[in-house]
Amino acid sequence: MTMTPDEMIAFVDRMYEATGAGDWEAASQMVTDDFFVTEAANLPMAGTYRGMDGFRDLFVKVMGLCDVAGLDRVETTAGKDHAVTILSFRFADPALAPAELCEVFRFRDGKCCEIKPFYYDAAPFWAAVKAKAALA
Repeated sequence: MTMTPDEMIAFVDRMYEATGAGDWEAASQMVTDDFFVTEAANLPMAGTYRGMDGFRDLFVKVMGLCDVAGLDRVETTAGKDHAVTILSFRFADPALAPAELCEVFRFRDGKCCEIKPFYYDAAPFWAAVKAKAALA
């Protein structure tokens, strides 16, 4: 099943809504059996997270590492079998710069089979991790 760009963009919106609300049951219906997320080696959550359990574990890990106050999505664009969302993590401490990134969603048979985040600069994320650790 090939998805149109508009269908992929709407799908990504629904995926963000489901995971942001903690509706992992809904999110699990949106991914393939071999779904995975890969975080870069220069991040504290580096690694490959497989399946919905891995995705949920990553989400919990990221939120535990730093105090994310909001996820600001700028825009999603799509074509072929990929969609890319421009976004940033806004942290609870307003003195911290946001972490800017893009997330690439890859689709197969009407579902998401991969998410790959690309951080513009990992330093703001690391600063938020260090700020939270300093409070502990």
